[in-house]
Amino acid sequence: MELRERFASVSILFLDVDGVMTDGRVTLDGKGGETKDFDVTDGLGLRLLQDSGVTVALITGRVSDVVAQRAKELRISELHQGVRDKVPVFKKILLDKGLAPENAAYAGDDLLDLPVLTKAGLAITVPSAPEEVKARVHYVTAKSGGRGAVREVCEEILKAKGLWDSIVKGFLGPEES
Repeated sequence: MELRERFASVSILFLDVDGVMTDGRVTLDGKGGETKDFDVTDGLGLRLLQDSGVTVALITGRVSDVVAQRAKELRISELHQGVRDKVPVFKKILLDKGLAPENAAYAGDDLLDLPVLTKAGLAITVPSAPEEVKARVHYVTAKSGGRGAVREVCEEILKAKGLWDSIVKGFLGPEES
């Protein structure tokens, strides 16, 4: 299957968080709390994707209140934290939604993501991923995790589905389109 076809077939986008939605760094405050930086353009991309009918799900190995807050802000109800073996969660969500793996994109950045990356119809990683991960995906983003990688993926999906131009026109208003 051609890459563009893989993007066009996406009905659900699964994302790892640390290293994909963020740059992978965690700042600890010394009191048990942590902070993470998220790219606002990634957030808009995810909202546009959801508004276009694509489901977004987060599966992460860590547990973080900050991630729960970000998922809530982005209206992402499929949030699964503290998951070391991501394949069963991936399969259950697909089953619950009546979707096939061919309709799923998964973006991950490390060895922990390899088992699920190999199951997704569209496997995606970021430039900082280990070579072993890059060698097994369909697409490596030009942008880094936490710096527009998610937005890039969202745009590629929307463009492959033929929806991007109308989304842009919607922002321009009637005079500009």
